[in-house]
Amino acid sequence: MNDKTVVLNAGLVNYDGNVDYSQIASEVVIYDKTPEDKILERVDGFTIVVTKEMKVSGDIIRKFPDSVKMICEAGTGYNNIDLDAVREKGITLCNIPAYSNERVAHTAILLILNLASSMQKQIRMLLEGNHDNFNKHLMVNHVELNGKTLGIIGYGNIAKEIIKVAEALGMRILVSARTPRTDVEKIRFTTKEEVLMQSDFVSLNCPLNESTRHMINKKALAMMKPTAYLINTARGALVDEKALIDALQNNVIAGAGLDVQEVEPLDDASPLYTMDNVIITPHMGWRGLETRQRLVSFIQDNIRAFSKGQPINKID
Repeated sequence: MNDKTVVLNAGLVNYDGNVDYSQIASEVVIYDKTPEDKILERVDGFTIVVTKEMKVSGDIIRKFPDSVKMICEAGTGYNNIDLDAVREKGITLCNIPAYSNERVAHTAILLILNLASSMQKQIRMLLEGNHDNFNKHLMVNHVELNGKTLGIIGYGNIAKEIIKVAEALGMRILVSARTPRTDVEKIRFTTKEEVLMQSDFVSLNCPLNESTRHMINKKALAMMKPTAYLINTARGALVDEKALIDALQNNVIAGAGLDVQEVEPLDDASPLYTMDNVIITPHMGWRGLETRQRLVSFIQDNIRAFSKGQPINKID
């Protein structure tokens, strides 16, 4: 099968010039960025379309030329692709699971460690020339993680990597999974409600769909301990951001570590940027150099398998 491939927004992955898309297929055309009104023009004549977290609406997919046989979403989540339209057109949709498990998990742990030591506030004090943490007693909260409870919502590959590190740090583990599971050593499976009520840190690790959108809302936040922290390295829209901001401003919860936001990029005026009890990062969990290089290698694997008539990582 023809593997003629177009990459519509390579710049999101290859922003530093250290990632090579040129070898993913026998013929590749690469665009750093593609505006919506250029998508149809640029996919014309190609068999495989590669995107990364780029919204492709159903109206556009339904107008795709018949040459397009596969869309490869260069990531784990594929909520940016209209699945109904893909099915109607008979296009195969593949994703790239498990390319960033450890790196995203380490980002979640990074946020937990920094929140436990009030690192955001300490850095801001230094930037303001305030050396009270050195000249006086420690002026910020600083707690141990050993003995604390980490609640995990979702039990996929990234969640399992987070749990490995959290267990090594001596944390207790509660998990809310989509399907019922039996407890295993050091991991107790329970309801989402108990995870919210009993955890010192709550980590979101589930896909974004209609059933999970805004799963963390005003009601859910009110269930959490006032000393608890919310960690989100999955998808921003799992959280009702307005409700979260209100909860943070009114001490409903202690703080949050957010590698993803409901709308990306986050608006410059968002109060999340300036809150002492919030650590916010620019969806960097998957952006490690080795992670991005692995991603492109896996894209190549998807294309080769599809070209042989044996597609892998197919989304049904």
